[in-house]
Amino acid sequence: MTTQTKILITGVTGQDGSFLVEKLLNQEHVFVFGLVRRSSNPNYSRIHCILDHERFKLVEGDITDLSSLIRICSDVQPDLIYNLASQSFVPTSWTQPLFTAQATGIGAVNVFEAVRITCPSCKVYQASSSEMFGLQPEDSVQNEETSFYPRSPYACAKVFAHQMAINYRESHNIFISCGILFNHESERRGEQFVTRKIARAAARISKGLESTLSLGRLDTFRDWGFAGDYVDAMVQMMELDTPEDFVIATGVKHSVEQFVDRAFSILGLNWKDHVVQDLRFMRPAEVPSLCGDASKAKEHLEWTPSVS
Repeated sequence: MTTQTKILITGVTGQDGSFLVEKLLNQEHVFVFGLVRRSSNPNYSRIHCILDHERFKLVEGDITDLSSLIRICSDVQPDLIYNLASQSFVPTSWTQPLFTAQATGIGAVNVFEAVRITCPSCKVYQASSSEMFGLQPEDSVQNEETSFYPRSPYACAKVFAHQMAINYRESHNIFISCGILFNHESERRGEQFVTRKIARAAARISKGLESTLSLGRLDTFRDWGFAGDYVDAMVQMMELDTPEDFVIATGVKHSVEQFVDRAFSILGLNWKDHVVQDLRFMRPAEVPSLCGDASKAKEHLEWTPSVS
């Protein structure tokens, strides 16, 4: 008889969480618990198809509340935890820096501490971010050895969480692997993020429902991939016998302007007739260019992105 693997996902209602829970439930021996905060208006739109799944259960808690995590981990005794929860919208981190630090930085440490206290043999995946690299030479690519130069409160909080993950791994012998994921997108991405914002506006403009799209800088470059591919890498990381950190990226970068041009041209539109630059969307400290080198993931996980 196969032993059931119990998995806890924080941030289960987000883009990555929804792809992850669907992938995990394809494994018959897995039972997934999804951590959600109590809300008067819960948004389960991304996971509505699996809410009634016999091997899925929502549990109420909050990564900013250590006591709730200790209770949940003590009750569930998970074999694996994927910590995907954070305040992840970079512009908001300037207007809410303390909340971002609490949710994105301290929240991760609360997860590690709950594991140390209640289930120290549990494996943990920590969602790190390419934003940690921050300011880099524009012609460079970033890998696991690249130094961090965070340029936003969000990036600073992610660096803190990443370094604390290493500290717990080395000090308490807890299995914690960090995925340093570059930008990854899908139809489930929040509408405030630039890829969805562009695609949605282009569609609405083509239907005559809007006339303009307001954006910040168009000359920033990012390495964009597909969220489903990146979730595959997360799962593969947790199947290793020893914890390691991996950059997950496509190795190809494009500018926001190129993204805009492609989206509008698909609909037979000239983006220059509709896009305006707006100072409200300029970041106080910009990251001009990020591009990841996922050679380690290719070698050790045999992972490569299926979607360009």
